[in-house]
Amino acid sequence: MTQLHLDLKKLTHNFTTLKGRLKATTKIMAVVKADAYGLGAIALSKHLISLGTDWLAVAYAQEGITLRKAGIDCPIVVFYPQFERIDSIINNNLEPALFSTAFIEAFATALKQKKRMNYPVHLKCNTGLNRIGLSASEVDDFLTKKNDYPFRLKSVYSHLGASEDPRPNTFTQKQITSFLAIKKKVEKTFTNPPLFHLLNTSGVFNYPEFQMDLVRIGIGLYGFANRAEWDQLLQPIANLSSRVVQIHLVQKGESVGYNQGWIAQKESRIGVLPLGHADGISRQFGKGVGGVWINGKRAPIVGNVCMDMLMVDLTEIDCEPLDPAMLFDHLHTAHEFAEQAGTISYELLTSLSPRIQRVINN
Repeated sequence: MTQLHLDLKKLTHNFTTLKGRLKATTKIMAVVKADAYGLGAIALSKHLISLGTDWLAVAYAQEGITLRKAGIDCPIVVFYPQFERIDSIINNNLEPALFSTAFIEAFATALKQKKRMNYPVHLKCNTGLNRIGLSASEVDDFLTKKNDYPFRLKSVYSHLGASEDPRPNTFTQKQITSFLAIKKKVEKTFTNPPLFHLLNTSGVFNYPEFQMDLVRIGIGLYGFANRAEWDQLLQPIANLSSRVVQIHLVQKGESVGYNQGWIAQKESRIGVLPLGHADGISRQFGKGVGGVWINGKRAPIVGNVCMDMLMVDLTEIDCEPLDPAMLFDHLHTAHEFAEQAGTISYELLTSLSPRIQRVINN
């Protein structure tokens, strides 16, 4: 009854639109971590491969293993490899991002034990985001020891922390300058240098002159780009819909939901939808904050969102049981729905429960 419809034609449009902003030689890494931002990594990854993406990228090894088990054999980068999954990474031919000296040593030791040489890896540099990554001095140390490691360095990269902010931006420029200095050192060290990449979706729009050899595109593939003028060029690929399962006539003074979260100020018609915070619609959307679209009108969510249900005010809406209710679509996007509760499309989409049926529309 509650379904998340995914439009592959819109995914194609977004991929083509973003690719069209790149040089012909610039490669694309499609980011499908967190189950493709909550939308369904297997189906979307297969389509992205058919469109010509050069790499897929996941956050953790298990996500990559899931793709391998689904028959996906293209290169897969693991952004945040975990020490305890090193054997799994190697056994499934996943390509880790080397983010710390400790992980470099642990991964090299495991490869030597398995007698694996020239294993494909990527070097993650910290240029100011201060999340994970090697410092400039740690990169220098890696370069001095590179011949001792059983690695084939495929790329060196960093991540911009504010690529969507208006230019000029002092913080972003400092990150770019730091990465260019690392890039220069690496290029001097290798006869055949690896690829270099710095840009995410927002960076593709805002800093195209720094696209280098490769860009990493995530949220843009799914229809969002963190600025209204960029969003207009993309098409959200996901529609989340449900249905009204029951309608109650609530008298003035009666309450709706847990802890009497809403009190009727007049005789009201209250509809019930079969999804709640266990499906990713958090309690922050309750008490009139969020709303859904039913028969062309906005129905505010009333009371507290329950684990499996939420209630909406239908008093001013001509509606019957089983009528469709749209939480977000191309007209009222996931970005707009998320904004109602003070969050972002990333958090909303990645919170959507697996129990919501995914429907692929070709």
